[in-house]
Amino acid sequence: MKLNIKNETSRLRAVILGTAESNGPTPKVEDCYDPKSRLHVLAGTYPKEEDMIKEMQAVENVLLKYDVTVYRPEIIKDYNQIFARDISFVIDDKIVIANILPDRDREIEATKYIWSTVKKENIIKLPESCHFEGGDIMPWNDYIFVGTYSGEDYSDFITARTNTAAVEALKKLFPHKIVKAFELRKSNTNPKENALHLDCCFQPIGKDKAIIHKNGFLVEKEYQWLVDFFGKDNVFEITKDEMYDMNSNIFSISEDVIISEQNFTRLNTWLREQGFTVEEVPYAEIAKQEGLLRCSTMPLIRD
Repeated sequence: MKLNIKNETSRLRAVILGTAESNGPTPKVEDCYDPKSRLHVLAGTYPKEEDMIKEMQAVENVLLKYDVTVYRPEIIKDYNQIFARDISFVIDDKIVIANILPDRDREIEATKYIWSTVKKENIIKLPESCHFEGGDIMPWNDYIFVGTYSGEDYSDFITARTNTAAVEALKKLFPHKIVKAFELRKSNTNPKENALHLDCCFQPIGKDKAIIHKNGFLVEKEYQWLVDFFGKDNVFEITKDEMYDMNSNIFSISEDVIISEQNFTRLNTWLREQGFTVEEVPYAEIAKQEGLLRCSTMPLIRD
C-alpha cells in the first residue's frame, strides 16, 4: 500500500473505520478513559452495542457511496475498537503507530493486516517516552497541528494523551513541516471542561475554513493564532455544549463533502451556507464515549 496524506480534506480514497462489533460490556466507572464515558456509565445511559453498530454502518454506507475503500479492524471479542484514529496516523507516506494506553495495545494488532504491506521504513514506532494519540495530530499541508499538555501534572490526567516528547519527535520525523503545538484544557471529571484531543475543539475543513471552540485551548494566544491563520470570517465558533456534543469532530471526504452528525443543526446549516455537501448520519450514541466521526476514522490515502 502506498500511503498519502497531506491534509484533512483532500479527496479520500482509503480509510480505516473502527468497529463496534463485540464491543464488550459497559465498563466500570473506574475503568473509563474519559469523563464523558464516566458520566454516562453513572447515569445508566452508556451506549448499547447494537446502536453503535448501526451508527458505524451508516458512516460506512456514506464512504462507499463516494467510492472510498473502507478497511475495518479484525474483531477482538469484548474489546472496544471504535476509535481507529487513536492508535495511528498517516502523514505523507508514513504511518506512525501510537504508544497508547497499555490496555489498548491489542487495537494496534487488529489493524496490522492493513498497513503491514507498507514499506518497512515508512512504518514508524516512536520511543516509549513519546505519548500521543491520533486525535491530537492534524496534518494541514505545510503544517502539522498538534494538541498537547505540558503541565507538570501531566501524569495526573488520564485525559492528557500527547506529551512534549511526542511533539519534539514529530519535528525530527517531519523536518520539512512546521509542527505547531497547542496546549489543551484537561479535566478527568468534567467533559465540558475537557478537550480530550485537538479534534475535540478544532478541525480544518474545505480549503481555508475551520471549526473551533475557544475554551478548549489553555493559552488564548494559541487559539487566536488559529483564528488569525484561517481568518475570522472563515471560522465557525462552537459553544461549550456544542463541543460537548462533539461538533468539531466531523469528517471530510473531500474539500466539498463532509460527514456530520444529524443533530448538529446550527453547524450543518452553516456548512451548507458555505457550499459544502453535508452527509448527515446518526452518531449520538458513539458521542457518549467522547469521540465522534474523526475519532473513528483513520485516513490512509487522499489524492
